[in-house]
Amino acid sequence: MLTVSALSVSYGAIRAVDGVSLAVPAGTIVTLIGGNGAGKSTTLRALSGLLRAQAGTVTFAGTDITRLPPHRIVALGLAHVPEGRMIFANLSVDENLAMGAYLLRDRDRIAQNRSEVLELFPRLGERLRQSAGTLSGGEQQMLAIARALMGSPKFLMLDEPSLGLAPRLIGIIFEKIQEINRRHGLTILLVEQNARLALEVSAHAYVLETGRVVMAGPSTDLRTDPRLKAAYLGG
Repeated sequence: MLTVSALSVSYGAIRAVDGVSLAVPAGTIVTLIGGNGAGKSTTLRALSGLLRAQAGTVTFAGTDITRLPPHRIVALGLAHVPEGRMIFANLSVDENLAMGAYLLRDRDRIAQNRSEVLELFPRLGERLRQSAGTLSGGEQQMLAIARALMGSPKFLMLDEPSLGLAPRLIGIIFEKIQEINRRHGLTILLVEQNARLALEVSAHAYVLETGRVVMAGPSTDLRTDPRLKAAYLGG
């Protein structure tokens, strides 16, 4: 569904992503892992059009999206849940969900999506009128994912969904990610610093270091690779 070929992105003179190539088959969960500053978030921002690629191509569902603006990419079905969640803090939970469906014109579809995300995250249903900025970190992450799902995406990019969450909530969020993939067949590209957890839920993984892919393969293989275990899995 998504093919990235020799993607490069710079911040001024700094090359943050340097010739990254990867593929995400439809219906799978693929993860990008790596340390701070490896280029993971920059890669996602380039895929969603928030950053312009200096080189390389991005193909989504057969369409070259390398130079498309973000709203066109969203309209094609690629949704991005950014690092830090970026919910609209001054709006209610319900208003945040409505913002996620801003490109849809089918009221029945919007209602169906709303019903499905509230079934997936029942805690949000209890807080619909509550200001989103007053939610806990875990609830805000649920809202960020639910808001993305409101737009009926075909492909979901998740950037550090476990960031800043208590271990119990991390487990809940990752259960929901697997459920979204399993029940709805949604393709997911996951960026996550918790390498062990990311490799448990994904089918395939890419390891980034200083903007380059240094390892790639089935997640089951990488979990037992001694180099990866030493660098990211605590030996």
